[in-house]
Amino acid sequence: MNKIMILALGTLCSTAIHAQQADTALSVDDVTRTESFLSSDAMRGRAVFTPDIDRAADFIAARFKAAGLIPMKGDSYFQPFSLLKVTQDQVKASVDGKDLDPEQVVVETSVENLDWSSLENIRVYAVDKDHGLAQGIQAFHKDSADMLLLLDSASTSLMRRYRRFLSSHFGEHHSLVALPYAGKPSAISIHIHSQITAKPLKNVVGVLPGKGKAGEYVIFSGHYDHLGVGQPDAKGDSIYNGANDDASGTTAVLTLAKYFGARHDNERTLVFAAFTAEEIGEYGSQYFATQWDPSKVVAMFNIEMIGTTSKWGENSAYITGYERTDFGKILQKNLEGTGFQFYPDPYTTQNLFYRSDNASLAKVGVPAHTISTSKMDSEPYYHKQGDEIGTLDMNNMTRIIRSIALSAASIIQGADTPSRVDTRSLR
Repeated sequence: MNKIMILALGTLCSTAIHAQQADTALSVDDVTRTESFLSSDAMRGRAVFTPDIDRAADFIAARFKAAGLIPMKGDSYFQPFSLLKVTQDQVKASVDGKDLDPEQVVVETSVENLDWSSLENIRVYAVDKDHGLAQGIQAFHKDSADMLLLLDSASTSLMRRYRRFLSSHFGEHHSLVALPYAGKPSAISIHIHSQITAKPLKNVVGVLPGKGKAGEYVIFSGHYDHLGVGQPDAKGDSIYNGANDDASGTTAVLTLAKYFGARHDNERTLVFAAFTAEEIGEYGSQYFATQWDPSKVVAMFNIEMIGTTSKWGENSAYITGYERTDFGKILQKNLEGTGFQFYPDPYTTQNLFYRSDNASLAKVGVPAHTISTSKMDSEPYYHKQGDEIGTLDMNNMTRIIRSIALSAASIIQGADTPSRVDTRSLR
């Protein structure tokens, strides 16, 4: 009996210690220390391809380790990849003997000299009312084959928007050529010469293994890059500190990692990701998305710019794509009685659901949403040197992080599973 009582007391003490550590992680002081470091002048704006962002990555990795997370693969928290800058300097394309305007041809390739003279071993995908553009691009990234993507009139202009994503990418083993064409081609002649340069980048990823549902994943993410150093403003300030964008989101990810790491009672596996290269095209999250089977990702909490109060004031935030799944309703249910409110995104004309790091997983059906408070029509320091910690409401930001932790509880424990994004709406 004495042994049983000692064991019970030990368990209670351990639980109490973990709860205390978890509560400490959600304190204003702890959140402020993290935010202060990431947005300090010493970090020089965390621009990609600089030593400054490497120091930020080292800091994030150390924090993941201290929280008890394990690397996603191997023994490093870094998820390295190379961004390929591809510039086509010669494009000649014809289908069934008809020459095409080079400006109408969109290419993703890591091959300097692309030469297709027949359709043999090339998958042909035609975009029409039954087969969407996004599905065609997803099929290319999923399949191990070259693809000729035939565009209808509705998707031709949309494909051009993808050009900035396809001119810089992290490298495919195969090539995609998209061009406008109606019908079933019988002959092609495509000759494209590209200049290709590669630059190294890295996400920072830590994992907290689950217990009963370890094969199901819940992701918490934010991007840690910003704009770096530019021309001085009227005050002589040349550093784009990026305190709100997105040191605030990265701080939230690190805080949640510490909180859940201290609790360590999650049934589903939790993944904490700090993405690079969001500011130049969301390349970090695009690469990250390729490393997962989307059917096993239950939810993604992407956190972007939560340092200022929302249009509704304190104790509130909005969720992009709120209407696309029941993710937001689950979160709000878990916050009943707290006084905190999640609202649908009020800036729908800005298409925020597909402009942040949640997009790459949302496009393949994952209930991946971004949580934000940023007033997109009136934030005075957005992408300006004045985006510094002094402009943030650290008390409210801490309450938002605490509310994210509470609202995620039933998803983390496996009691709730958000509905999937309907990818048929993506064209």
